[in-house]
Amino acid sequence: MGDPVAAQRTAAGERWAVVGGGMLGLTLAHRLAQRGLSVTVFEGAPQLGGLASAWQLGDVVWDRHYHVTLLSDARLRSLLRELGLENAMEWVTTRTGVFAGGRLHSVSNTVEFLRFPALGLVDKLRLGATIAYGARIRDWRRLERIPVSDWLVRLSGRRTFERFWGPLLRSKLGESYRETSAAFIWATIARLYAARRTGLKREMFGYVPGGYARVLERFAEVLTQEKVEICTSAPVRQVVRDGTGLCVEQAEGKRKFDRVVVTLAAPLAARVCPELTEDERQRLNGVRYLGIVCASLLLNRPLADYYVTNLTDEGFPFTGVIEMSTLVDRVKYLGGLHLVYLPRYVTPEDPFFQLPDAEVEAQFLEGLGRIYPAFRRSDVRAFRLSRVRQVCALSTLGYSDRLPPRRTSVPGLWLANSAHIVNGTLNVNETVELAENTFREMMSDSTAAAGQP
Repeated sequence: MGDPVAAQRTAAGERWAVVGGGMLGLTLAHRLAQRGLSVTVFEGAPQLGGLASAWQLGDVVWDRHYHVTLLSDARLRSLLRELGLENAMEWVTTRTGVFAGGRLHSVSNTVEFLRFPALGLVDKLRLGATIAYGARIRDWRRLERIPVSDWLVRLSGRRTFERFWGPLLRSKLGESYRETSAAFIWATIARLYAARRTGLKREMFGYVPGGYARVLERFAEVLTQEKVEICTSAPVRQVVRDGTGLCVEQAEGKRKFDRVVVTLAAPLAARVCPELTEDERQRLNGVRYLGIVCASLLLNRPLADYYVTNLTDEGFPFTGVIEMSTLVDRVKYLGGLHLVYLPRYVTPEDPFFQLPDAEVEAQFLEGLGRIYPAFRRSDVRAFRLSRVRQVCALSTLGYSDRLPPRRTSVPGLWLANSAHIVNGTLNVNETVELAENTFREMMSDSTAAAGQP
């Protein structure tokens, strides 16, 4: 057996590159730097953050996509504590709405849910039993073999599926829910009920004052203190072997590293890493992704007082309404205005991605008017669209059997992206947990290799 002290010295001298400056890449860089390793982060965009990045909307700087932290998000809260931000978090109890039968309904507590007219009493009892049963399941692997619609119809009944589960699935997955396994809804239930299992009395939603702009600014400060080199506006063309190391190639030149971890979406990773085996490339390219067209709006007036409004009526151009200003203090952080997100989840090849901004805006605002009769287009102070083709991997049938590798066949080359979040829901807590697990695996492999006689 090799000398563990010598192994640690060898690992400490390694030069690491992290391709991708989202929360996954930044967390990996942070952990690597804590080990005393030399780390360089390459981010193709002008700013860090990826899906968690912030942007300017009118006179307000806030998250490009909607994010919320749950009390049960232990991994994310631990990281925020390291960054000195957790104690500053603000926690709020919010309300939930449903637009059904041409009307808005509040379903924010048990009494309101029992009054919800779209479902009968038996339907509601079966729905509650389904959720309670799902929260107790620990073996998710068998759920990977069952289409989500089949599982929910069997447990909740056809009518409950058509009036509740089906619209909810479409709001999260679009028509791609037809390809999805029951493990997806299990993961959603598990996250929402994690607080109850850990003994917390109720789940609350939280955010860091200043949003992810503040989180990312602080993260960059910590990484700089740890001597991590951060390169933005630095897209990577490919990562290939170069002697005993790996070469990161960019338009302006090449740089050599001992080890590289690529955090790009699976098909992008396949393109950037041409020396992967055919099986590795097929697994990466075989991942089915869901994309998003998401509008951010600043309004003079509120729409309602629900953080999330789910849509069970059909025919809307967006798949839900998230009124962030019911959670975020609008006077402190939003200039007194009301911030709303309108997401539309679609496949990467959906023609909706090609629509001009003006046409999307017209469709979205017309849809808002159908839900909120008091809404006027003159209420809109700012409107901006984000389009991302690869947001999250779909939990298709038997997904874990086709999972792309993290440790690749190319010596020193690692992959980590949302495709490795097996039967989880894409959120920042899951992303941080993936980073922690990947880091431990990389360090175990690095130390073992360095300790070989």
